[in-house]
Amino acid sequence: MRIGLQVPSFTFPGGPEQIGPTFARIAKEADQGGLHSLWVMDHFFQIDMVGPADEPMLEGYTALAYAAALTERITLGTLVTGVTYRHPGILVKTVTTLDVLSGGRAWLGIGAAWNEEESRGLGVRFPPTAERFERLEETLRIAHQMWEGDESAFEGEHYRLERPLNSPPALRRPHPRILIGGTGEKKTLRFVAKYADACNIFDGEELPRKLEVLREHCEREGRDYAEIEKTSLTFFTETPSVGAAVDTVGRLAEQGVDEVIFSQGTGQDLTGVLAEALSQTEKIVPAGR
Repeated sequence: MRIGLQVPSFTFPGGPEQIGPTFARIAKEADQGGLHSLWVMDHFFQIDMVGPADEPMLEGYTALAYAAALTERITLGTLVTGVTYRHPGILVKTVTTLDVLSGGRAWLGIGAAWNEEESRGLGVRFPPTAERFERLEETLRIAHQMWEGDESAFEGEHYRLERPLNSPPALRRPHPRILIGGTGEKKTLRFVAKYADACNIFDGEELPRKLEVLREHCEREGRDYAEIEKTSLTFFTETPSVGAAVDTVGRLAEQGVDEVIFSQGTGQDLTGVLAEALSQTEKIVPAGR
């Protein structure tokens, strides 16, 4: 059973001058504590469920590159990149760069995007839902093609790449792991079965049913359900005790989750708690394994 940490808030004591040192400490402690993954959101404004839009927010891939230089083992990703924020060819190049510089530790975390406020605020086109999902599928196809080293032209409905060259190639084989965030049963979970290495589903009552829908999509796609890493994002309003964290990991493992990602709220400091919880959960095996 694996444990990850998401850092969605950069409102740290001491103001902007302390963001770098504090985030550096968190990344190093998560790495040294044996956590499997470190995630940041790919947002440019803070999101409502965390705080006001004008709270400090770092650009995701720059933050991960900074963390990569400070760590040795922990994997690194966004939870998750909105497909409309970056051209697919540039996004694949960005994730590849992170993978090369981190020694093969990068994830491509991606979803269909939802935050229209920040898109409008920064002048980024925010297409209707159907088009965003079309763009998501084309982006996933482009990622696979570029990571396979196929430089032939890509002709899609929304994207046209004359020569999707990607040099140097990613270090992770066969490619950096692809995680799709979201719970849409008709498209999102079908894309997980068809294109991804992992899914991310919020901790909640619907999680078991969503995993069953994913299993059904895998059967239709001819994909081994066990190949897909099931991750779940959970959070506590107050800093949890080690016991509470262990109980959460055990509960989600029973539901079929492979990795629990704890979201660190504003004012929380979870690395020590999670490192201790990890030492107590090493024998927990997800359901069905």
